[in-house]
Amino acid sequence: MTPPLKGLLIGCGFFSRNHLHAWTNVEGAAITAVCDLDADRARACSEDFNIATWHTDASIMASGKFDFVDICTTMDTHEALVAQAVSAGLSIIVQKPLAEDIITCRRIEANARAKNVRVMVHENFRFQKIFRRLRAILDSGEIGETTFASLSWRNDIDVYSNQPYLLNTERFMIMDVGIHMLDLAQFLMGDADTVNCLNQSVKQGLAGEDAATIMLHHTNAATTVIDISYATIRRPSSFPQTLGVVEGREGTIQILEGEILRVHTDKTVRDEVIEDDKRDWTSAPWTQIQDSIPRIQQHFIDCLKSTNPFETSVRESLKTYALAEAAYESAAMSQLVNIQNLEEDGGR
Repeated sequence: MTPPLKGLLIGCGFFSRNHLHAWTNVEGAAITAVCDLDADRARACSEDFNIATWHTDASIMASGKFDFVDICTTMDTHEALVAQAVSAGLSIIVQKPLAEDIITCRRIEANARAKNVRVMVHENFRFQKIFRRLRAILDSGEIGETTFASLSWRNDIDVYSNQPYLLNTERFMIMDVGIHMLDLAQFLMGDADTVNCLNQSVKQGLAGEDAATIMLHHTNAATTVIDISYATIRRPSSFPQTLGVVEGREGTIQILEGEILRVHTDKTVRDEVIEDDKRDWTSAPWTQIQDSIPRIQQHFIDCLKSTNPFETSVRESLKTYALAEAAYESAAMSQLVNIQNLEEDGGR
């Protein structure tokens, strides 16, 4: 029997506990150590998850004790940490956003490609159960060629208490949730080449935007409208659901509250209720997101063992970051932006 791949998790902050719970549900891998600059946080994660060792220095990556690293830190630390992991020859799954801007993303990708190290970005929205099922329906051809989509993620969840640095983040909403939504749009509708965007700062005192509306033109001539907000007061809150619609030449699929897909064709309408995975560590309202994490981590490990490409490799993710960069440029210039000059070929 092949022994499990040994992993190091770096970053024991707010979201890391979802990662650590999820790794216990992944076949073929185990986290054998954690690392955080804060010794108390590292020790607490080690004790809470029965992980043998903890560290405060990321140079432990070079010890030869690990096969991969899960980097669960803020984006400003990613370039240096990925570079250390690349030097150590470790396969890498790194939390989104990969970096503050596409120039830094390109450097990260080029460095990993030069050393033949595999890097995957933790874009977990597309691994939510509802969107795997939606993609399967689209692949079946039931609603025909897609022509339009609308993806909406609007709520007022308090992201600032657990992540206070967001209050001072100049590139906020698009880099936080918008990155996920842009990746999801390309997963469902194909690559996009043109972006139009309007940003808003609704909450007073923010350094960046907390709402945005983005329109994408896809290379297959389809259109997607994305609207995102952390300033939408609604009870009950729809968090963490992405709502919307996908239209095709032969039908329509609505993405409804309660994780329901309503499929319309010429003669029929049916509902598919997407049940959660019933994991013992998930809890409302986070369940939909939490369930996606073991799924993306399993994909990472399966690809490492089979040499299959990652769905969200750094190379693929550069397309998403080009869209995010174009969205900020569009909002700043109040005009349509073509991403052709923002993309860069190559990568793994």
